[in-house]
Amino acid sequence: MEDVVYYNELYDIYGELLTEKQKNYFEDYYFNNLSFSEMADNYDVSRNAVFKQLHIVKDKLDEYESILKLRYKKNKIHDIIKTLPDKIKEEIEEVL
Repeated sequence: MEDVVYYNELYDIYGELLTEKQKNYFEDYYFNNLSFSEMADNYDVSRNAVFKQLHIVKDKLDEYESILKLRYKKNKIHDIIKTLPDKIKEEIEEVL
């Protein structure tokens, strides 16, 4: 389950950097809960091709995060905000 949440967060941040095909595969698997078999039928490819394409997408998302660290920075900012007084916290959260 953590894996799903992690990759959904990365997709929210970096999804626009993926190709349409990669986005379709990711969304079908993670958002629409399609199985490899269902996706293989929809795309007229083998289950192995679906598996490989999803692996490529996950690797790309991991690569973007390792370079840009936007998810890490976002989480770090939220952690810091939690330690601030309520008044300041509310003002910052409005901006974010």
